[in-house]
Amino acid sequence: MRVRSSATQPQSDTKIRSPFEPQRQLCAAGLFAGIGGFELGLERAGHRTRLFCELDPVARAVLRTHFPRVPILHDVRRLDELLERLPSQTDLLTAGFPCQDLSQAGGTRGIDGKRSKLISHVFTVLQSRPIPWVLIENVSFMLRLDRGRAMKRLVNRLERLGYRWAYRVVDSNAFGLPQRRERVFLLASLSADPRDVLLVDDASPHREVSALGHLAHGFYWSEGNRGVGWAVDAIPTLKGGSAIGIPSPPAIVLPNKRIILPDIRDAERMQGFDEDWTLPAERAGRRSARWRLIGNAVTVDVARWIGSRLASPGDYDGSDDETLKRGSSWPIAAWYDGRRRGIAEVSKYPCWSHRPHLHRFLRHDGTPLTLRATEGFLSRALASTLRFEDGFIDALKEHYERVSGRCWRDRLQDTASAA
Repeated sequence: MRVRSSATQPQSDTKIRSPFEPQRQLCAAGLFAGIGGFELGLERAGHRTRLFCELDPVARAVLRTHFPRVPILHDVRRLDELLERLPSQTDLLTAGFPCQDLSQAGGTRGIDGKRSKLISHVFTVLQSRPIPWVLIENVSFMLRLDRGRAMKRLVNRLERLGYRWAYRVVDSNAFGLPQRRERVFLLASLSADPRDVLLVDDASPHREVSALGHLAHGFYWSEGNRGVGWAVDAIPTLKGGSAIGIPSPPAIVLPNKRIILPDIRDAERMQGFDEDWTLPAERAGRRSARWRLIGNAVTVDVARWIGSRLASPGDYDGSDDETLKRGSSWPIAAWYDGRRRGIAEVSKYPCWSHRPHLHRFLRHDGTPLTLRATEGFLSRALASTLRFEDGFIDALKEHYERVSGRCWRDRLQDTASAA
C-alpha cells in the first residue's frame, strides 16, 4: 500500500498533473439530498449548492432551515422540471441514492429494487445535460450483493456517457469520528482524472485495543443471533432503520459498565453535523424520524475531504496498479481512465485524524437501554453460538438487574417454571 498523506485535509500546494484543473469553487446540485450531508461538507470546502431534490418532506424541513436560499425540488422522476430548474452552471451532481435495496439491513433486492433503481434517473439527467463531475454514495455491501451487479451497472452507464471514474470505500472513523461507517464513494468526470481526488490520500489507522472497563464499546442490541456489530471505542454504523423500518440506534457499554443509547445530538455529531441539525424534522414528523435521517445521511467530514480535493487535486500514479478484469470481484478501490480499469492499492482511510475516546466524545447522558431490549438481546445471545468480549454478558446481566431490580437468575427460573 502506498501511503501518500496522513493529513486531515490535503495540502494546498499539491502538484496538479491533470490539464483539466477543476474550478476552485464548484456549483453543486444534490439529488436524493437527504439532510444535506454532501452539500454541507462541500460548502465547508468552499463550494456552493445551487439546487436540492428530495422526496421526504421531513428531510426537506431540515434543508429549508439550513439552506434557506437553495431551491428544493420534490421528485427526481419529474425530469422536465428537474432539467428546467437545474442551473446552467452546474459543475457537480451529487447523489446519495436510496440504500434500502442494497443494504444488509434492508431487503437486499439489489439495484433493481423499487427504491435503489431510482439512481437510473441520474443517468437520464446526464444524457440530457452532461455535467462535468458526478459524485455517488451508497453502502459498501453493494460491492458484494448479487456479485456486485449494482456497481457494474453504475460504472458501465458512466463509461457509455464518456466519464472516467474512480471509487473508494471510505470509513468515517478515519476523520476522528467515533463511528465505524464504510461507504462507497464513486466520483466521475468528463475531462479531469477522478483518481487525483479520491485516491491520492492514504493513511494507516492507529487503533487502541482495550478490554471492557477501559474504553467504551458499541454494539447493536437488536441483533444477538448472528452478530452484534461490535465496535471498540466507537459505535457501529448508524442505520436509517431496521429491516422493518424502525429506528434502532446502537447501544454503548461505557467504561463504568452502564449501557446507554446515545443522545440524538451526539449521533448528529458522529455524522459531522452540528447538534440539533435535524431538530426541524420534529415540526414535520415524529421525533424518531431524526434517527432515520441521521442514519441515512452522508458523513459531512468525508464530503468535506472530497470537496477539498476537488478544489485542489493531487497527482495519482496508477502505472503500477493491476488491471481490474471485467467480471472479477470489486476491490476496496478501483478506477477507469478512459482506456482500462485498474485496482487501486489504497485503504479505507484517506487520513487518520486525532480523536477523543468515545466516552469522552459524548456530551449528553443518553438513555439506559430499556429492560425489554436488554432482556431480548440477552435471551438471543445466550441461545446463540456467538463468542463475546470478556465481561460483556456479565455487563448486560448487571444492567438488567439495575433496570429491573431483580436478579437475572430469578428471571430464568420464572421462565423455566412458566414453560
